[in-house]
Amino acid sequence: MANPLDTDAGSELFSSYEAELKLVQADLNQKLDQISELSGEPRKSAIRLAERTLDEANELLGQMRIEKQNIPSATRSKANQRFRNFESDIDAQKRKLKTMSDDRKALFGNRYSDNPDHDQQLEQRQQLLSGTERLDRSSQRLRDSQRIANETEDIGRDTLADLQLQRETIQHTRMNMLESEGYVDRSVKTLRGMARRMATNRIITVAIITVLVLLIFAVIYSKFH
Repeated sequence: MANPLDTDAGSELFSSYEAELKLVQADLNQKLDQISELSGEPRKSAIRLAERTLDEANELLGQMRIEKQNIPSATRSKANQRFRNFESDIDAQKRKLKTMSDDRKALFGNRYSDNPDHDQQLEQRQQLLSGTERLDRSSQRLRDSQRIANETEDIGRDTLADLQLQRETIQHTRMNMLESEGYVDRSVKTLRGMARRMATNRIITVAIITVLVLLIFAVIYSKFH
C-alpha cells in the first residue's frame, strides 16, 4: 500500500512535470515553425535545437510515466488521459521534425548533392553532434540527480539526528517519571506507616485510660468496703 505522503508527492511531481512539458512543447512548436522558413546551415542549427528540445520533452514524458504510478487511483485515470494526449502530441512533433530533417534540399541549400557518400558524411556528422549534445544533457541531468541525492541524504541525516534527540528526550522523561513514581511509592509507604503508628498509639492510649479508670474504681471500691 502506498504511503499517502508518497501519493501526494507523486501528484505534485506529475503536475510539475506536466507544466514544464507544456512549456517545452510550446518551445518545440515555435522551433518547428522557424525551421520551415530556413535553409542551409541555419536550418541545420535550428533542427539540432529542435532535436534537443524534443529529447527534453521525451525525458519529461518519461518522468511523468514514472510519477503517474504514484498518483491515487481515484485521479489516476485523468492523469493517464492527459499523459496519452501529451504522448500523441510529442509523436506528431517528432514525425514533423523527421520530415523536415529528411528534406535534404532545404537542409543543405545550394550544397545539396545527390552524392550518397557526401550526404551520408553530413548525416553522420549531424548525428555525432546530436549525440554529443544529448550526452551533455544527460551528464547535466546526472549531476543534478546526484546533487538532489546528496541534498536528500543531508535531509535524511538531519532527520535521523532529530529523531535520536527526541528519543533521548523521551527516555529522559520516562526515567523522570519512573523516579517520580518511586518517590510516590515511598511517600505512600511512609503515610501507611504513620497511620499504623497512630492507630497503635490510639489503642495504647485507650488501654491506659481504661486501666486508669479501672484503678480509680478499684480505689473507690476499696475505701467504701
